[in-house]
Amino acid sequence: MAKASKTAASAKARKGFRLEHDSMGDLQVPASALWGAQTQRAVENFHISGRPMPAAFIRAHARLKAAAAEVNHGLGVLDGARSSAIIDAANAIAEGKHADQFPIDRYQTGSGTSTNMNVNEVIAHLASKAGKAAVHPNDHVNLGQSSNDTIPSSLRVMAVVETRDALLPALAHLRHTIDQQAKAIGGTVKTGRTHLMDAMPLTFAQEFGAWSAQLESAQGRIEDSLKRVRRLPIGGTAIGTGINAHPKFGKGVAKALSGMTDSKFEQASNLFEGLAAHDDLVELSGQFSALAVALMKIGNDLRWMNSGPLAGLGEIELKALQPGSSIMPGKVNPVIPEALCMVCAQVMGLHQANTVAGQSGNFQLNVMLPLLACNLDEAIGLLAQSMRELADNAIATLKIRKDKVAEALDRNPILVTALNPVIGYEKAAKIAKRAYAEGRPVLDVALEDSGLTEKQLRKLLDPAALTKGGIGHGGGGGG
Repeated sequence: MAKASKTAASAKARKGFRLEHDSMGDLQVPASALWGAQTQRAVENFHISGRPMPAAFIRAHARLKAAAAEVNHGLGVLDGARSSAIIDAANAIAEGKHADQFPIDRYQTGSGTSTNMNVNEVIAHLASKAGKAAVHPNDHVNLGQSSNDTIPSSLRVMAVVETRDALLPALAHLRHTIDQQAKAIGGTVKTGRTHLMDAMPLTFAQEFGAWSAQLESAQGRIEDSLKRVRRLPIGGTAIGTGINAHPKFGKGVAKALSGMTDSKFEQASNLFEGLAAHDDLVELSGQFSALAVALMKIGNDLRWMNSGPLAGLGEIELKALQPGSSIMPGKVNPVIPEALCMVCAQVMGLHQANTVAGQSGNFQLNVMLPLLACNLDEAIGLLAQSMRELADNAIATLKIRKDKVAEALDRNPILVTALNPVIGYEKAAKIAKRAYAEGRPVLDVALEDSGLTEKQLRKLLDPAALTKGGIGHGGGGGG
């Protein structure tokens, strides 16, 4: 029966399949595939999301394999022919070639061993085909390495490079766009709001400036976190002891990766921590979540300011991008801020998953590495693209409805706060309440009840002057 089964397998292999071998035995692999038996086993084992590992992670892992081959050759443990062939194959993958050869589901073995072997096998196949000597995925491509140190190292390379190249430039673009609008239209004075209720006035430049400051703080926190993410546990191999790796291998790979990516990496000082714990990645994820908090605040401010346009605040007009209703003609919605807020909710949720993943390290190894890789990649991509959309299709194109802003400002009874130092809080409160009850401007009521002249009141209640604070122009009290 065994002979018959082998014959049948061989026959099937001749019809679009080939036989590959690993430590568990023979396995049929699609003839066109560049991967081998271990990848095929993972493809057959994991049918969960239908989504493979992120392309950015595969590129980072390929760079690591190229760096490893270069360093191993320099250390005299890998011959030049195999080293060159591995480097060429890995660089091709890092450039985005052969992207369809990495099909393993992201929900897989928690160490990422399946993906590590997938990359090893594809590189070995390409290198063997192009080179003068056979290249083995374990003995040569994975030389001096383990999934347990390469996967977390590549994860950090991906996070650093993608944050630097995608997220931080998008963040800078959004800040620049906000700052440009603040200069262009920011001089207009508007009603401030606390508790969603009318408060003292401020300028649009001051309001936009707060958004820009939030983003500047977020940028600083992210850049600070990246300092710790740059520490790679490469060289720790299986559990952190560095078994089967040259003592200089880890530092060499970190240096080589620094040159390849134009981003400074170093070997982690404690390799046991680097394999078992990923608090630095959870920290970075937390900074992404904090950025999402800032962005959602900005998005919701825009939605409130744009609300109406008749029955809401109607302070600004966002560019009309598409019809807002399938039943109500003429309705237009703030679609970009809405999309942004959904992104922010997703990023916050990804951070919660990353928090769970980060604490899933038992003894010497974390077993949720693919989840961390995928969630960080998704967060970076979502944040980067949504910030550009917000900048270009909302902030840069919004218009201030000056008539609506002036109308609300003129009737704002909270302006009476500026009279506190002159007539006292209680008398000012009576004026405010009467102005609100009678629907009259506070200046008119104050002329009748404050005992101050019109010239005094116009100076004290000048909205533009009130945006500068100071005694006689605000101060005191909370809320």
